Amino acid sequence: MKGLILLMLVSVFSLSSFALGDPAPMDDKEFNQILKDISNWGRWGDDDQLGTLNTITPRKKVKASRLVKKGISVSLALELNKVQDMVNQKPFEHEVFVFGGEESFEGLEMGATQAAGDVFKIDYHGFGHSHLDGINHFAVKGKMYNGFPFDPNIPNGFSNLGIENIGKEGIFTRGVLMDFPKFLGKDYLQPGQALTVEDLEAWEKAARVKVSSGDVLLIRTGRWKQVEIDGLWNFIEEAAGMHASVATWLKERDVAAIGCDGVSDVMPSGVEGRLNPLHELVLVGLGMPIFDNLDLEELARVATKEKRNTFLFVAAPMRVKGATGSPLNPIAVF
Repeated sequence: MKGLILLMLVSVFSLSSFALGDPAPMDDKEFNQILKDISNWGRWGDDDQLGTLNTITPRKKVKASRLVKKGISVSLALELNKVQDMVNQKPFEHEVFVFGGEESFEGLEMGATQAAGDVFKIDYHGFGHSHLDGINHFAVKGKMYNGFPFDPNIPNGFSNLGIENIGKEGIFTRGVLMDFPKFLGKDYLQPGQALTVEDLEAWEKAARVKVSSGDVLLIRTGRWKQVEIDGLWNFIEEAAGMHASVATWLKERDVAAIGCDGVSDVMPSGVEGRLNPLHELVLVGLGMPIFDNLDLEELARVATKEKRNTFLFVAAPMRVKGATGSPLNPIAVF
């Protein structure tokens, strides 16, 4: 018993003494060097359209399926927000219509049948809607992942790297939740707090979980808990997230995709002249899709209850040819 108490005290001390890093500013030269060093261009062939999702092998999918023990499913998507605010500057638009009875539908007389339908409009990129960034969402110096030119045939989209390539099979793999507020004994990370490689590895050591090839890595900063407690703030000016230097570690671990309750990038970024440099590095350099603005609150609750940080992760974007991403509803299954 004394040994157990001592171990608990050591664990609490280690947690309370852990301090998040404060990475040094990064200039454009260092950014470009990282982009070059981590490049996956040509790794899976010159015509590859999937990037790091190639790391999700059939064997990885089978192993991930075995993580389902109780059949508990958790949505990781926010409810689509129809109200404009300082974060949701492009609200979801939804119109319901009815037809049948005296109203014809597409020229068909419906008789006594009554039905209803919907019209949706959504501009999902940004900071207010849960979505997946396709790997054609960003470019650097006119080039996307694998060297494809950044030349969308507007309004018909891109001939390469469109979200339909991910939509063909979806994403089915192991998910790993790094819950940093829980790790640090806080309600949320302070906006603007940067997470570094050292922070991620400290979490791994404490959780006894190692991020591996083909995983989807989810970072909880406690964004929505802070909104619940303190209300909205100017998220674009200050947001907790990962520093751009983490891109090198993501390459070393062969992570399939990343996601966050924010946008994965810390803001301000600490990188000269770039708002979301981690986006640029992983989308363009690695060919890695990114899940933005997820709701990880219920996932954190269930993970704590089940004493598990890993689970089956499933996501399927809409199959829109040439599109740069998709709103979607990712699911974690325990």
